[in-house]
Amino acid sequence: MSNSIFRAAGLGVALVLGAVSPAQADSYPDRAITMVVPFPAGGGGDNLGRIYAEAFSKELGQPIIVENKPGAGGNIGTAAMSRSKPDGYTLGYGTNGTGAINHWIYQNPGYSPDDLEPVSRLTTIAAALVVRPDMNIKSVDELIAYGKKNPGELTCGSAGNGTTSHIACELFKQMTGLDILHVPYKGGAAAMTDLIGGRISMLIDVLPNLSGQISGGTLLPLAVTTKERVESYPEIPTMDEAGVPGYYFFAWDGLYAPKGTPASVLDRLNDAVKSAMAKPALVKTLTSRGATPATTTRAELKEFGKEEYDRLGVIVKNAGVRID
Repeated sequence: MSNSIFRAAGLGVALVLGAVSPAQADSYPDRAITMVVPFPAGGGGDNLGRIYAEAFSKELGQPIIVENKPGAGGNIGTAAMSRSKPDGYTLGYGTNGTGAINHWIYQNPGYSPDDLEPVSRLTTIAAALVVRPDMNIKSVDELIAYGKKNPGELTCGSAGNGTTSHIACELFKQMTGLDILHVPYKGGAAAMTDLIGGRISMLIDVLPNLSGQISGGTLLPLAVTTKERVESYPEIPTMDEAGVPGYYFFAWDGLYAPKGTPASVLDRLNDAVKSAMAKPALVKTLTSRGATPATTTRAELKEFGKEEYDRLGVIVKNAGVRID
């Protein structure tokens, strides 16, 4: 038999072996999975990521280990995940920041949306504008009046440049015309600590990150940022109702894998996510924190990501935010 025939036979064996790799859906997963959360421990993204990891692991029958890799608004962890072996054993928790905003703010985020395989969108997340109770500001109208009377005195904290809390604040500045200083932190937990400590004036952050402080009375919510009031906080008015007509902002999150992950694995993950997110106990946990389950097909998340890329890009450009 000629060498060419041997080579052809070898190639055929290789293709067959590749076709029955352990990454196939019928054997996946057969060991622990790592989910990279590109944000600091203790923040809203980390809290949600750990809730998802526990729920999805039950569906998949294997542990999902959360690995925090924070930095650069989520870029560092997301870039690292995108370069991981595309076998379904390294996944990434993504947000509107890592999926859209960062690509307008950073000259080189370290990855592109095309480096990620969409698995499913997870939730739509409401945010809220909060202040300290001792500020004696009880409404958005009062906050705006104070800001106009004392230009430059208000400070708005965020979880970092380009994060949801930053862009939400920039949109508030654009729509009210207030002179507010943005103060970026290394994570939402640090921003909240300084707000409670009196070192900044306000924060617009996702409700999962604020729910404990709101319930405990440490922070006073003036408005939610969605078009409708949030089911778990019906007493909090929308920003539109509270004095900023047309203000609308929401966060979202999703599950991703590295480019090249087999379609069979991605489909298995999508099925697991949808099954987990339909469980009444998880729905109750998420809605109580201001997050509404919003699962999708893989194709739907890809299309949604493109739409959000354009929508959020307008806000970023109007704010003139850029990190080179």
